[in-house]
Amino acid sequence: MISFSDISLVFPGGSVALSNVTTKVGDGEFIYLIGPSGSGKSSFLKIVYKELEPTNGEVEVTGINLNSLASWRVPLLRRKLGIVLQEPKLLKDRTVSENISFAMEVLGFSPYEIKNQVNQLLSLVEIENEAYKYPDQLSSGQQTRVAIARALASKPLVLLCDEPTGNLDPELSSKIVVLLEKINRAGTTVVMATHDSGIVNRRKKRIIELSNGKIIRDEDRGRYNFVGNT
Repeated sequence: MISFSDISLVFPGGSVALSNVTTKVGDGEFIYLIGPSGSGKSSFLKIVYKELEPTNGEVEVTGINLNSLASWRVPLLRRKLGIVLQEPKLLKDRTVSENISFAMEVLGFSPYEIKNQVNQLLSLVEIENEAYKYPDQLSSGQQTRVAIARALASKPLVLLCDEPTGNLDPELSSKIVVLLEKINRAGTTVVMATHDSGIVNRRKKRIIELSNGKIIRDEDRGRYNFVGNT
């Protein structure tokens, strides 16, 4: 599903984001990508959806070799990926339903497909009653649910989440993770970058831990070993 082989990422000026990273994420896995701020978590995800190009190494995502992927084919790759960021970045002048349907319109879905899919997604993320509200009428947790629904609009094989609970309190964070687990059980691979030790230690999934751009630990049912959410 996702394969990194000896991946390094060095920014202009010499700052090293990733160094000799080799790992695989299998079909249907749920993985926590952990580590302190600046450890390389976001860079890892950005390479997967080809926002960043590695300095060296080989990347394969959903059977596509990203090293040889032409720029015009990047949107085709991203149709197979759902992306959820810490800041939902919803369109403020559109309702919840319109935020989700807009993503599908961009991807070329028919009006019939959009109507059916939007209703299904609203039900999945449990915000049917907020369908006609605008983003500023929603709580932070509800906005995150809309962002997840929007990310699922293309029926992605992989859901990439970069600190989706970073701005939420512990109770809301737990509810969002339960939702992500529900999505994962339905067959979607989930990779979630987080430095929320409470979530990681309670939910007990595979963890890939980064430090200074290197993988220092890869464990099934792993725990967050260092103190604090740094």
